Amino acid sequence: MILETRLVDITTLAVDAIVNAANTSLGPGGGVCGAIHRAAGPELAIACTRLGGCPTGQARITPGFRLPARYVIHAVGPMWEGGQHGEPALLALAYNASIELASEWKLRRLAFPAISTGIFGYPLAAATKIAVTAVRAAIAPPRAVEQIIFACFSREALDAYLAEGVAEL
Repeated sequence: MILETRLVDITTLAVDAIVNAANTSLGPGGGVCGAIHRAAGPELAIACTRLGGCPTGQARITPGFRLPARYVIHAVGPMWEGGQHGEPALLALAYNASIELASEWKLRRLAFPAISTGIFGYPLAAATKIAVTAVRAAIAPPRAVEQIIFACFSREALDAYLAEGVAEL
């Protein structure tokens, strides 16, 4: 299993699936969600509408349409409310659900953004710690997933993953 971090635009990665830091309606939003929808084209929003939304802590899958990635896994992380409303568990569930879905679809290469750290306001250091811990636990049993990339939108995000022991490649 390869676990790595990169300073890269997630919409440019030619992997089996990229993970979208989605909202519960799965509609185009801001940040990474908006960027993924723009890069994938209007077909993505139509496909997401057909899914009927997604609860926080869960994930759904669609084709990647115009993206170099074959699929988009839409994972809904929690809004930050100070950390006393189940946010850590919900964030871990979003990562777990994404890996479960990737395994079900026999996807080998997967890229994650820093879920919930943008407009949802989750503190970056806490979120990356949860992300790395959850992903390592989820890939411990044998899985189809062979490579996970933490795609970082900034040097600050990259440094947070490096601090959690994820190698930069």
